[in-house]
Order: sequence, then C-alpha cells, then structure tokens
Amino acid sequence: MLWLSLAVPVVGAAAIVLLRQSPNAREAASLVTAGALFTIVLQVYAAVSEGGRPSVVLAEPIPGIPLALEAEPLGVLFALVASFLWIVTTMYSIGYMRGHHEKNQTRFYLFFAFAIASVMGVAFAGNLFTLFVFYELLSLTTFPLVTHAGTDKAKRAGRVYLGILFGTSIAFQLLAIVWTYAITGTLDFQDGGILNGRAAGAVVPVLLGLYVFGIGKAAVMPFHRWLPAAMVAPTPVSALLHAVAVVKAGVFAVLKVAVYVFGIDFLGASGASVWLMWVAAATIILGSLVAFTKDNLKARLAYSTVSQLSYVVLGAMLANSWGVIGSGMHIAMHAFGKITLFFCAGAIMVAAHKSEVSQLGGLGRKMPVTFAAFFIGTLSIVGLPPTGGSWSKWFLGLGSLEAGQVGLVAVLMVSSLLSLAYLMEIPLKGFFGKAEAEVGGHEGHMHQPGGHDDDGDHGRHGEDSHDAHGHYHRAPAWSLVAIVTTAAACLALFLYPEPFYRLMSMVAGP
Repeated sequence: MLWLSLAVPVVGAAAIVLLRQSPNAREAASLVTAGALFTIVLQVYAAVSEGGRPSVVLAEPIPGIPLALEAEPLGVLFALVASFLWIVTTMYSIGYMRGHHEKNQTRFYLFFAFAIASVMGVAFAGNLFTLFVFYELLSLTTFPLVTHAGTDKAKRAGRVYLGILFGTSIAFQLLAIVWTYAITGTLDFQDGGILNGRAAGAVVPVLLGLYVFGIGKAAVMPFHRWLPAAMVAPTPVSALLHAVAVVKAGVFAVLKVAVYVFGIDFLGASGASVWLMWVAAATIILGSLVAFTKDNLKARLAYSTVSQLSYVVLGAMLANSWGVIGSGMHIAMHAFGKITLFFCAGAIMVAAHKSEVSQLGGLGRKMPVTFAAFFIGTLSIVGLPPTGGSWSKWFLGLGSLEAGQVGLVAVLMVSSLLSLAYLMEIPLKGFFGKAEAEVGGHEGHMHQPGGHDDDGDHGRHGEDSHDAHGHYHRAPAWSLVAIVTTAAACLALFLYPEPFYRLMSMVAGP
C-alpha cells in the first residue's frame, strides 16, 4: 500500500497526458486516480489504527541512509486529509477550469497529480532524508501550478516561491539534518526522539530554530512572503497550496520533527521551544492584522493562512500532549475550513468576476449556497461550534494552560476575534450589503466549454479574465458540489472528530 500511494498518482499522471485530447476522459482519470489513492490510504489507516507500523525501503542512495517509507499515526492523518481533499479539489477544478476558460488544463492536472505523489512521500517519510527529498520534490512539482498563468506577475511569484522555499531548505533545514546526523548517527524517526539524551545546552534551541525556519512551507514570519505571492495562481491551486499540499506539508514536518526527532518530553524538560512559542504567537497576531488590511479576497485568505499555520507550530512548541493533539487536529480542521473559503472565492470569481471584498455587497442573495458555505468555513477557522475547528482550538488552549503560558491563551482568543472580524465581513456583506447593478443568474448551472487550445483544453487564462460585457454568470455545478462537500465536512467533524483525535492520541502517548 505504501508503494501504491506513490505509484497510483504517477500512473494517473500518465493517463492524464494520454487522454489530453478528451477533457472528459482526462478529468475522469484524475477523479478515478484520486479515489483509488484515498482507498489505499484508508487501508493504511486501518493497519495503523490497530497498532501497526507498515514500512518499506524504496532505495538506499547513501549507505546507511535509505529512502524509506513508514506509516505512523501523524503521517496517516496528513495522508487521509490530503487524499480525500484531492478528490474534492479535482471535482472543484473541473468546474472552475472550464468555467473560467483556463488554458493548459492538462498541464494543471498533470502537476496536480505529481504534487499529490510528493505529498504522500512527505506524509509517509520514514526518516529525515526521505522527508527532505519529497519536501523538495513538492516545491518543484507545485512551481508550474503557481506560474500557471504565464504572466510576468506569475513568473515573479514563482521566483519568490522557489527562492524562499529552496533558500530556507538549503540554508537551514539541510544544515539541521546534517547536524542531527553528526550528533546521533541516525536520521530515523523514533518515538521519544533521537536527540533525547544526545544533545544538550544551547545546541537544542538553535537546532530547533533551524528546523522551524528551515521548513519554509510552514510560513513562519519572516519567511512567509512566498505564500501571498503565490495567490496569482488559479484558485484550485490556491486551495491546493493552503489546504492540501504545501503549507500542510510544512507544518506537518515541523510537528513530526518535534515529536520524532526532539521528543515532546525532551523539549518540555529543556525549555528549548519556549522562544519559538512566541515567534509563532507573533506570526498568529501579525498575520491576522495584515489580513485586515487586504481588500483582495484571496490576499485576505492568504494572510489568514499565515496566521492559522502558526497555530500548528505553536501546538508543537508547547511540547505537551494537549498541544500535540491540538496541533495535529488543526492540520485537519484548518484544511477543511480553509479549502471551503478558497472554493467560495473561486466560485465568486467565475460567477461574478469579483475579486475584492468591497465588491461583494448583495452578492450572497444571488449566490446563497456559496456564501452560506463561506459562513460555515469562517466558523471553523475562527473555532466556533458547531464546526470541527472548535476542537483543535480547544485542545491548543488546554495545551497552553498545561504549559503555564496564560499569555498564549490570550493570543489564541485575540486571534480568533480578529479572524471573526475580517472573515465574517464577507458573508455579512454578501447577504446584507447593498447590491451592485448586476445582470442576473443563478447557481448550479454548468458552463459549457468554449474553443479548444493546443492540448484539447479551453479558452483563456488568468485570474482577472472577464466576460466581454462584465456580466454575472452562474457558478459551475461541479464547483458547487465540492463547496457543499467541504462545508458539510466542517460540520461533520464537530460531531465526529474521533478518527483524527484517535490518531493524535496515539502520537501524543498516554
């Protein structure tokens, strides 16, 4: 199953290329591949939930340091979220890419599949070497998605994207990995940590800092600029970056290093992570404050993500059981909430060609499903019942109290209030704001594709494309199905968070 988790997306990528002249068949291949991957991950979940640790060695390019996969509870949680949301994002993409008449759709689906294969490698990495290899592959496979539009702005965003991610990886993360190997003689992940009893003094906080800042995908300030810059990409890519693949790979890696390289007990006893708690807290507040200043909807959501990611980092740095449980559950809960918000932003773009918050007055009365879903996603991001986000925020609060950090509880509360203010403005403006003069339409109609481009795809590209007359159109049906699915999941995870809680309880220990 671990082999197949890598092979199936690659085989799917080949099918996507072979079927490029038939968009319906190409997209069906993408959906079937996504469904097959989720089925595989479910089987791995079943084995791990019963106490198993399936593993496989892929290769041994360096003597004594294999490229190896191992399924453990934290990795399974990440793989479950990513593989399920690949299905939903593919459904959404069918509606969005056609409805927005994007060019190079085959290339989009191709690199989407490669990115998910890389995510599976990150999720099931059996050691730091494997984690580093697939982490870098993820940067490379998502670069063509970030630069999809091919505009000068997209190319600049791509340079910032690779520059920051590769720069932090090589300068900090690779140094930390080599240093860890020099201290311990191993790069294997191990319950209780491999540095416990082998490192001491100032080395521990310095090494931990190298990992946290070296994993640039976690977007801890000041290494966060790549994330807002990448918003030039099509909305399904933004959803992929913010909920499924890149940023979640970053915070997942931070949490995995904290648990299996340093060890929670060791970090807690040494106090080495306290300074990074407050770096994460600063990112949480500053990200929220910057989000307030953004009128562009995707930019506002991007800085919201910068803020929310550091909740996961904060939980890892709390170095106690509640913090770890809250951190891991926030990876899942934020994924469903934030992908819902980005899906809604894309539907608004396709249907009404609106990208600014100030333009959304009255639009909720034309697009009630989309704006209702945005409201549900907002509740989950804020951490309010009856949505799944309330559980992760609750456990993070408990972890902060257990660590004796009352100030961090205040940070969590202030951040939630800020999130409520800058996100709730969107549905309130949509439902109760003054409507602009629009030509009517309703949700639920599927756009029919226009002319073919050079690989069997359709129409024009770019996030700023408009109808020739600036008219309001209907949100694509495929996209609405995806939006309803993720919004419903936000509610379902409040009632049934058990699978994710069980996995994270296994990680945190008794």
